[in-house]
Amino acid sequence: MLIGALAAALASMAVYATLGQRRDPDAHRKGAQFLLGTGDFLVHWLMWLLSPAERLFLRLGLRPDVFNFAGLAAGLLSGVLIATGHLAAGGVAIAAGGICDVLDGRLARALDRDSAYGKFIDSTLDRFVEVFAMLGFTVYLRGWPAGPFLVAAALAGSLLVSYTRARGESLGVTCKEGLMQRGERLVLTCAACLMDGPLTVLLALPPGTTVAWVMGLIAFGTFLTAIHRTYWISKRLRAR
Repeated sequence: MLIGALAAALASMAVYATLGQRRDPDAHRKGAQFLLGTGDFLVHWLMWLLSPAERLFLRLGLRPDVFNFAGLAAGLLSGVLIATGHLAAGGVAIAAGGICDVLDGRLARALDRDSAYGKFIDSTLDRFVEVFAMLGFTVYLRGWPAGPFLVAAALAGSLLVSYTRARGESLGVTCKEGLMQRGERLVLTCAACLMDGPLTVLLALPPGTTVAWVMGLIAFGTFLTAIHRTYWISKRLRAR
């Protein structure tokens, strides 16, 4: 199933590239980035891939809140699945939650409903979703000596990344800088869930090895990003 999904994704990327790699106007206006801009092909490919579904949902009259709360449900489900050892299914739930997160914002902007309420509920529910998944990882890695610590560090760093941006914006400084942002964390956690099983078999590793390493990578990257944002924002505030 995983190989089939990867093959389908690669085939759709080839089609997108053949059609001229059209940049998505909404993603461009929003300044959406992945891997500090090096992964922008993936950003615009994903928007192109989701555009038929987006148009369908607009015709059906669905509202952004449908996807806000669908994403919340997917996040809760991912935590339960991961905690009970169903990593691959948990990875699919993480991916589904991420797609819902993309769609709620795009529908809000398409319907001209990009309101303060929408921004608040979107960013707040994103934190709930991330916490649910991390709690699942904590339970899953409970047998590892440093497993729960790695997950706690990854969660703490993730929340610090979000907090520094939110606090800066409340003081009039917008900072979207840093490598380990929401999109990167989502891709890493999803990949860890989907790849842990195959790598366990292929490399004869203990189950959970890939997840533990990814948690460590997220912890390192998020703390680095939070420190960078703290410096970047404080420097601009002092310049006032």
